[in-house]
Amino acid sequence: MTAWLRDESPLSPAHGDTDERRRDIFALLRDADEHHTAHVTAAGADWLASAAAYPRSMLALWEARPTAPAVLPCGTAFDVVNVPSIFGRRMLDRLWSQGPGSGPVAVHRGRTLLFAAPGTAHRLPSLLDWEEAHDAVPPLLCHGTGDAVTIPPLTPPATPTGPRWLVAPDTRHPWLPGPEVMLWACVRAARSASAADVRISIFPPPDQDANVYDVSRRR
Repeated sequence: MTAWLRDESPLSPAHGDTDERRRDIFALLRDADEHHTAHVTAAGADWLASAAAYPRSMLALWEARPTAPAVLPCGTAFDVVNVPSIFGRRMLDRLWSQGPGSGPVAVHRGRTLLFAAPGTAHRLPSLLDWEEAHDAVPPLLCHGTGDAVTIPPLTPPATPTGPRWLVAPDTRHPWLPGPEVMLWACVRAARSASAADVRISIFPPPDQDANVYDVSRRR
């Protein structure tokens, strides 16, 4: 039984489970030699599960299906700012080249999902209304209390066609940008001349091994 599930739950294996073919995905996450920004760490999985109503059941589900996406509620562990992919690329460029970096970031169905501090979904639209550049910002979908989002799987499938991580959770207490930081990124992205101005590629070729972002820069 994985160390993630220290006591039994309805979805956790019994103490006598001897099926050696069963994959211990959390041991795999813990023991991975190479860190990559698109791979969730064990601590990151623990943080994601904390958003669920029953975290241990969520972890057990992931252990059984590590390549399946999941749906998690917003408003407690995180909020999510959902923007068109190109605009999201510009926001990330500003956050990483001129700002404090980002929290976890995912892409799904042509949208960029930026994980933010709880309360951001409520405050950001109001702050943006006061900015002169707000007309240049595409409509944002801000997911907070009462909303839920689809998140990528813990481990990317061989041929990813669904949601995937650009900056995966890597710690039990990740730094998350608040509404002021997200506002700053929106305004800077809106003022950028074109997508050609982006200096940091967040879409590396599949065989690129280097990290896309220096996550140690997070504040």
